[in-house]
Order: sequence, then C-alpha cells, then structure tokens
Amino acid sequence: MVNKVATTPEMSVRPVSPDQITLTTDDEAVLRVRVRAAKTSYRDRQRARIVLAAAEGASNTAIAATVGMDLKTIRKWRRRFAVAGMTGLADRARSGRPPRFTAGQAAEVKALACELPAETADPATGHTLPLSRWSISELTEQVVARGIAEQISASTVRRWLEADAIKPWQHRSWIFPRDPDFAFKAVRVLDLYERHWDGVDLGEDEFVISADEKSQLQALARRHPGTAPQPGQTRRIEFEYRRGGTVAYMAAYDVHQAKVFGQIAPKTGIEPFTDLVEHVMSQEPYASAKRVFWIVDNGSSHHGWRSVLRMEEAWPNATLVHLPVHASWLNQIEIYFSILQRKAIATGDFANLDHLAKRVLAFQDRYNQTATPFDWRYSRDDLNRYLARLNNDGTIRRAA
Repeated sequence: MVNKVATTPEMSVRPVSPDQITLTTDDEAVLRVRVRAAKTSYRDRQRARIVLAAAEGASNTAIAATVGMDLKTIRKWRRRFAVAGMTGLADRARSGRPPRFTAGQAAEVKALACELPAETADPATGHTLPLSRWSISELTEQVVARGIAEQISASTVRRWLEADAIKPWQHRSWIFPRDPDFAFKAVRVLDLYERHWDGVDLGEDEFVISADEKSQLQALARRHPGTAPQPGQTRRIEFEYRRGGTVAYMAAYDVHQAKVFGQIAPKTGIEPFTDLVEHVMSQEPYASAKRVFWIVDNGSSHHGWRSVLRMEEAWPNATLVHLPVHASWLNQIEIYFSILQRKAIATGDFANLDHLAKRVLAFQDRYNQTATPFDWRYSRDDLNRYLARLNNDGTIRRAA
C-alpha cells in the first residue's frame, strides 16, 4: 500500500479552490515516486507534493503551510495541473534575454576567421596584417576594428567558431594532387583492393601485393639506459643518443592474405627492390599464380614505364601498378609501416644496425602470426567526393 502525503488538521477541510484535482491511478503513482525518489529534483518533488495534497482535498493555504511555499506558487502549480495534467508540471519555455548580436554578425565573424590574416587589410593602417594565422584575441580585435560589433568578448567569438568547428589557429600540411591521371590511377588501385581489374573479378589464383620501402631507418643508441614505468612515474627515455647509421626496409604486403614479406638492405634502389620481388615471386602461391598485381608509388626504385618493363620481363605473371603521384596514402603497406614504427621502432634503443634489423624482422614474423586484412573502406565514392572538393578549376577529372 502506497503511503499518502501527511496532512494537517487544517488540510482536512474541504478545498475552496476552483481548481479541483482528480488523479488517475497512473498519475498518482508517478507523483508519489517523485516525492520519494532520492534523485528527484527539489522543484519536481515540491510540485508533486502540491498536487497530491490538492487531490486529497487540502486548501491552498494549508498546502502552502505544509510544503513551505507562498500561496501564489501553490495556486500556479495547482492550476497548471488542473488544466494540462502531468505536462503542466514542466517548466515552460522562456524567451530569455534578447540576443545582443545578430545572426549576420556571427556569420561575418566566421567569414573573417576563414580569411588568411596576411591577405587581409587592417582597417586602422590599410596594410595587410603581419600574421600567418588568427588567434582568438587577434580575431576579436579585428571584429571590433572593422565595426562588425561595437564590443564583443573573446569567449563569444570562440563559441561562434566552435559551433562550426572553425579553428583558424590550427593547420595541417598536405600536397595538392597534380597528377593529370590521378582519378584513373587511383581507381585502378581501389578496384584491386575490392578484387576487380578492368571490370572483371579476380580469381582465386590472382593476388594483390602492396609494396614500398621504409628508408633511412636509424639505429639510435641512447646515451643512458631508459627506466621502466613504476607507480607514479611513466617510462623515461633518454633524450640524447648516438647515431649508428641507417638501413632500408623493403617490404611487400599481400592485401587479401594479410602477409608481410620484407628484407633489410643497406639502401633503397632498383636492385634491392628487384631482390624483394624475386623473394616473393619465387615462392608459392605467387610463382604459379595467374597474375600478381604489385601496387607501388613513384619512388626511384620502381619509377616509370621502365620499371613496368623490368617487372614483365622478369616475371611474366606480374603486373606493376603505379599509384598517382603523391598518393602513398592509398598504399596499404604504409599502414603496416606505421604499425611497425609505432610498436617496434619508436623510443627504441639500438646498439647498432644489426640490432635494428633483427628487431624489424622479428616484428614482421610476430605480425604475420596473427595478422588479418586491413578493414579498408575508402571507395570510388569517397574518391569522387575528395576530387569534387578539390576540383575548383576543372583540372582534375572525376573517377568513372
């Protein structure tokens, strides 16, 4: 049996309020939960107590004395419930303080933030600003100087920019695609990742290899041994080091079998790359495969049409497929290289080149034991959206 709200002798008097309250079983149950629940806000608990007392026949005066609120407030919530039921106990929308700034002013500030300061004239001097990027304070000063607003705080400007994720104080470097055949070359690679070539599905005896070299791997010997992590202290790595020389890591990644083949070489070049190809193509299943597609970038080890001829002459069942210029981000071997760098090389302490080479090849063996194909999701549609974003002058063709 649910306990009822305690009443005083005065509350037993028949109500004189014109707002008579009759509760349904469900409404009463909800209101009593609000009164008892520890997480109910104070205002919701008080409003529930008002309605429950009114439903039991208490007068407004008696309810005000019991819940400790003024008579005007009791009348307001009693009337709202009588008119709208449970929904009447919610706060109504408030108009709030009239906005100090218009939507047009906010738009002007965002437009200014998207301009380069060095190409923007200072209204006070008429000269361009000697700035490479905006800060919030400098942007705020210019908003006032240009008369966009008579007075405005930096926090308001920051809030407007955050609404559209505009951060003019940040930047990232990139290379604009200048290959006239960018779309055509990129699509061929994306199709191979989905096991297509010239509109035909690849067979079980056809393979896709992503290859490249990780050059200038440095054997850095720390001048003092590092310390292991311990409670209250992170791992420490000595900042100064001795250079022990560099080596190159030539690697090929079977995109669909998730297997890495790699070799260490003194430096990059045609000969080390040729050795890598021979290492892969001379073993099964590639030696007897119908076709093996090798995806490479435009590095000197495998650059131009001569590299295509060398591949075909040495291995008739191999096809060299070049990425667009400056598009190594489409080469899946780069994903493996980033994993290798992060897990096996970064913060390392290598006594010499042999130590470094053994670490790289040991990690390769460990990776191959449990590797699965990368969850590659970049498609033709993604490529077309990228090209459409860049194609302001019509120089880049859309992918078919």
